[in-house]
Amino acid sequence: MKTDSIQNRTARALGNLAMEPESCGDIHCAGAVPLLVESLTACQDSQCLQSVVRALRNLADSPQHRLALAQQGAVRPLAELLATAPDAALTSALVRALLELSRGCSRACAEQLSLGGGLGPLVSLASHPKRVVREGTILILANLCAQGLIRPALGNAGGVEVLVDELRQRRGPNGASPASQQPLVRAVCLLCREAINRARLRDAGGLDLLIGLLRDPRASAWHPRIVAALVGFLYDTGALGRLQALGLVPLLAGQLCGEAGEEEEEGREAASWDFPEERTPERAQAGSFRSLRSWLVSEGYAAGPDDISRDWSPEQCPPPEPVEPASPVLTPTSLRAPRTQRTPGRSPAAAIEEPWGREGPALLLLSRFSQAPDPSGALVTGPALYGLLTYVTGAPGPPSPRALRILSRLTCNPACLEAFVRSYGAALLRAWLVLGVAPDDWPAPRARPTLHSRHRELGERLLQNLTVQAESPFGVGALTHLLLSGSPEDRVACALTLPFICRKPSLWRRLLLEQGGLRLLLAALTRPAPHPLFLFFAADSLSCLQDLVSPTMSPAVPQAVPMDLDSPSPCLYEPLLGPAPVPPPDLHFLLDSGLQLPAQRAASATASPFFRALLSGSFAEAQMDLVPLRGLSPGAAWPILHHLHGCRGCGAALGPVPPAGQPLLGSEAEEALEAAGRFLLPGLEEELEEAVGRIHLGPQGGPESVGEVFRLGRPRLAAHCARWTLGPEQCPRKRGLALVGLVEAAGEEAGPLTEALLAVVMGIELGARVPA
Repeated sequence: MKTDSIQNRTARALGNLAMEPESCGDIHCAGAVPLLVESLTACQDSQCLQSVVRALRNLADSPQHRLALAQQGAVRPLAELLATAPDAALTSALVRALLELSRGCSRACAEQLSLGGGLGPLVSLASHPKRVVREGTILILANLCAQGLIRPALGNAGGVEVLVDELRQRRGPNGASPASQQPLVRAVCLLCREAINRARLRDAGGLDLLIGLLRDPRASAWHPRIVAALVGFLYDTGALGRLQALGLVPLLAGQLCGEAGEEEEEGREAASWDFPEERTPERAQAGSFRSLRSWLVSEGYAAGPDDISRDWSPEQCPPPEPVEPASPVLTPTSLRAPRTQRTPGRSPAAAIEEPWGREGPALLLLSRFSQAPDPSGALVTGPALYGLLTYVTGAPGPPSPRALRILSRLTCNPACLEAFVRSYGAALLRAWLVLGVAPDDWPAPRARPTLHSRHRELGERLLQNLTVQAESPFGVGALTHLLLSGSPEDRVACALTLPFICRKPSLWRRLLLEQGGLRLLLAALTRPAPHPLFLFFAADSLSCLQDLVSPTMSPAVPQAVPMDLDSPSPCLYEPLLGPAPVPPPDLHFLLDSGLQLPAQRAASATASPFFRALLSGSFAEAQMDLVPLRGLSPGAAWPILHHLHGCRGCGAALGPVPPAGQPLLGSEAEEALEAAGRFLLPGLEEELEEAVGRIHLGPQGGPESVGEVFRLGRPRLAAHCARWTLGPEQCPRKRGLALVGLVEAAGEEAGPLTEALLAVVMGIELGARVPA
């Protein structure tokens, strides 16, 4: 019945009934939708139209019902009415209905809305003074972005600027919650799939907005989608420059380190409309690949369908490594689905597996950045290298070859050499890949997968690339300039890096030995560390330099006084301690504790000039049978009495030395060493130092003992500490920890440590005999 009042009441009744799911299904089955659509075009009364619009909105309660409404033509008349709505109430009803119908926007819905001329009015309503209308309109525009066919028209109507501005406002200080931003983020990312919309988005400040989202940890769930969207700008030189200036590279590197999941899958209808699907009768069954295969066969390019593997399909292959900026723009859809990449000139059966997981888009963008003439400023930095190495060493399976190509490309680029030196990148490559010590593993190790041989081979190959650059005429000039004219930080970094990347004796000798690079590095050890792993790098660098200086020299230290605990030398003092001493003592030394120790005057007087003057000179003690020895505990006096009576290597020197792990400062060993120096007994000093080294720097000692020994302030022990630290038999971690202990023990007095390390590196011996 065409009476407006009856149609109004009928539509209102159907709208009320449609609020119950079962009734809604019955109304669809009864064929009410076409009649309601007819009423939209035939009725002129605003109240009746509002009731019909409300009924259609309530009938869109599920994806199936929304699709049915769109296929029966319910969207186009709504869009046409939106352009000519006579009053605000009808406009509000139309917006609410279109919002429901556009949820999970179908192709039919997008086509009808576009044909009905609804895009322009929707963009205009995005600035409506009424909040409900304004927000509903913006969500409709966001929903429409799910259909690639409508996104170019949406951009032409001004939808890109509307969505970008709205997302910016919602992210402001007084913006909405992250949940309300989600549909807008998705829409803006989808708009990056067409070239025309990318240009509009870039001009509207969308790149800054997307980078801001990548920086926001609260938006981490959207990061994979955003990175995949930015792949659309892969060949937009201007956009890439802007993205790099905004700090995209470290954010991409952070994506390689994070635990973010895969990008949410979009339907095929969301693919870029820059490459629309071929409309063939077979499209529903096999898509554009089947029509392409049929055309190749019909034109004689293939003998039959079996000659063409699906690996040839553009939808099934990731993009090739970008070479020239003139290549066509790649779409996110083509970046995610594939699992194999075809190598030109090879059969499909020989296609190379190219992993493409959540890291694929980030690696593709990083690869594009690495192809710049000078990518050092962005990629040869601590965060970027950290991200790449974290991915390469942490991937559960073989890492993407693209990541390995990026690292190889950077190390082979002469423009990156100085950046690798300044950022300690070469030292990081060696520590992480060759030695297996990552920044997170220092100083305390973490549970990590074991170092694979492929990581070590990769590290050695990358360092070899840097060696080729360093030893070229350009590299020699660059390194010389850094060492002689660079900033203090650059000079130290250059001196530390040279042993890793330079094998020409003429070059490293000139820079490190003749022009002071080695002393510069040693002097920097006690300053604030310029890198978290600086002392680890320095210990490794000094060890490598020691090998360069004397590659054939035996790492063993000079022979020491034999002190085999299983077969000690005979003790000459012990006969004086028995009940019937032979010969009987003619002298006793009195300690502060009251203990009296027997002695022979003649033997003691010949042991040192001090005791000669004390016991046989003009001092009163020469006439005394009980001679006091002040400031000596029994434990410290024990090795002195043995030494005075000719004992050498009887084991008495081990007595005052505390076990490994206990402090030496304030111990009886330090007291005995001080007394040996005071009594002019250099042989005893050496024997005591040897005992300290045997116990604290032997098999039971560890890196923590090195600093304790160094704190005694004895030059021979300092040399022994340096030799233990840089010894080739030490593992890299212990070597680094030992150097940390040495630096802490040296404090502000860097001279003794510098001289000890310098002597060991140069193969110069300090002192006579050093403990083995």
